[in-house]
Amino acid sequence: MAWQDLIGSYSVNYVPQLVLDAMATSHILGIFFRLETDPGLHIWVGVNDIPAGFDSIDPEGTVYLGGGRLLNVPSLEVLVNGQSSSVEFGIAGIDPSTAQKVVDTMPDVRGKDLKIGFTTLDQYYQPMSSIVALWTGTASHPTESSPPVTGGENKKTNLSLAVVSGTNTRSRASQVLWTPAHQKAFYPTDEFCSNIARLGRGVAPAWPVYD
Repeated sequence: MAWQDLIGSYSVNYVPQLVLDAMATSHILGIFFRLETDPGLHIWVGVNDIPAGFDSIDPEGTVYLGGGRLLNVPSLEVLVNGQSSSVEFGIAGIDPSTAQKVVDTMPDVRGKDLKIGFTTLDQYYQPMSSIVALWTGTASHPTESSPPVTGGENKKTNLSLAVVSGTNTRSRASQVLWTPAHQKAFYPTDEFCSNIARLGRGVAPAWPVYD
């Protein structure tokens, strides 16, 4: 059997072509957050609720709630043999009573997967494709804070969710790294893992160019 028959209709195009074409011009970008709690939390950065879905996760689709305007995005990193990074996603300007209700009814988030994805939206603000997965993290804990107020300002509350990437959380031991010593214990002349230490945070290895 030929390898073409084995892969069938599988495509290596991670981002659909119509999304790439849309992003090459003036476009509307939708960013989606999926937190695997029970019940699940599905939010997108915008207004109104729209049906969407991550391919292979919820192919039937679900409804993503409009979370409002996106003010900033933390730097999202994918780490190889590096330390875990931590980012926070938050909602600001909530009145204290509403914030307390959210905290009281919030399901357990620790250890739950958070997936972030994107796709372009058409002129009717509907997704042009399934959501393209961009980043996966592990929820750690929610935080609550109240910035100081002056004069006649109303007190507001900020709610945030800390999320880590990688597998090094305080509740889970660090995994052993595969080093040159491990590899050469089985294959003494194999240099495959000789530069594994360079695959760390903040390191951009110089990959070879094959003719």
